Amino acid sequence: MDSLFFTDEHKMIQRMVREFAKDEVIPVARELDKTGDFPKEIVKKMGQLGLMGINVPAEYGGSGLDTVAYATAIIELAKADASVAITMAAHTSLGTLPLLLFGSTSLKEKYLPKIASGEMLSAFGLTEPQAGSDAGSIKTTATKVGDEYLINGGKIFITNAGEAGVLSFTARVMENGKDKGIGAFIIPTDIEGLEIGVKEKKMGWRASDTRQIYFKNMKINSSSMLCSPKVGFKAFLKTLTSGRISIGALSIGTATGAYEKALKYSKDRIAFNKPINHFQSISFKLADMATKIEASKLLVYHAAWLKDQGKNIIKEAAMAKLFASETAMQVTRDAIQIHGGYGYVHDYDVERYFRDAKILEIGEGTSEIQRLIISREIIKEIKI
Repeated sequence: MDSLFFTDEHKMIQRMVREFAKDEVIPVARELDKTGDFPKEIVKKMGQLGLMGINVPAEYGGSGLDTVAYATAIIELAKADASVAITMAAHTSLGTLPLLLFGSTSLKEKYLPKIASGEMLSAFGLTEPQAGSDAGSIKTTATKVGDEYLINGGKIFITNAGEAGVLSFTARVMENGKDKGIGAFIIPTDIEGLEIGVKEKKMGWRASDTRQIYFKNMKINSSSMLCSPKVGFKAFLKTLTSGRISIGALSIGTATGAYEKALKYSKDRIAFNKPINHFQSISFKLADMATKIEASKLLVYHAAWLKDQGKNIIKEAAMAKLFASETAMQVTRDAIQIHGGYGYVHDYDVERYFRDAKILEIGEGTSEIQRLIISREIIKEIKI
């Protein structure tokens, strides 16, 4: 794997994040899951390491690293704790990418240095109560009034919303009573008219911050528009495509963390006078787990590498997200099975990995949506 996609710099990033996760994340992961407290200190330290600006160009204070490096960092963090990993992923991918891809120089200069240092978290608002998989059905409106937009509506399931200093979001642009299409905007979260709801109580990712937000006659200057309705819908679809690499990497980390726990337990657990991994029923499970994780790595790293080459990754990112997320669900389930009754209690961690895995099949496009995307892409490739 390393020889296919890794440079020496990638190996260095992997070692650094792995050590950081071992020293800073693993010791508190169980407690974070129990309390649901947001990992502020860990985020601060990730900022100091350059991880919060891993994809931000050096000219804006970031690390300026590629997608392979980013995926590697997410995998290593997710092996330790998915809540920490999704906090970084939502910040660097969804939260920052719209600004990187479509922001003006002045907007980049205003926000990117603080985003890159970790001083300011970023978030992205797309999903609405009636617009999940059908992302084009959003109801939030941005009504043009002179040189301003009046924003009304709301978003749901927004990661980092309660901790972020800057928010990108989509809205249906209205001018002179006419629907011009979907545009994307960026705002500071202390702006008047933005209300942030209470933290959601989730099955997994408990320490990550997920909330509903409301726009109530929120006035913003037209300079806050990242991209016009002409390109707005395509803009956030491009963000989502890259975000699927994030979820693929999260899936690999989550699956690997559970697999490593199961592998160790199968060696230490004695039944009928021998380690349980000597039994075919267990060893075959481990073989399947290892194979699916390795296949997921190839899919995710291939999509990341293609992105770094400037290639179209719609199909590859969807395949990576689909396969890796379903692998995470299967591997964490089997990890519990290998642990037996111990797998069902908090002290053995694998039940946490299992709870953290389910959302991977939902967020950034459900498995059903990924299959729809893949089928459309492969059908387009058919040449009669």
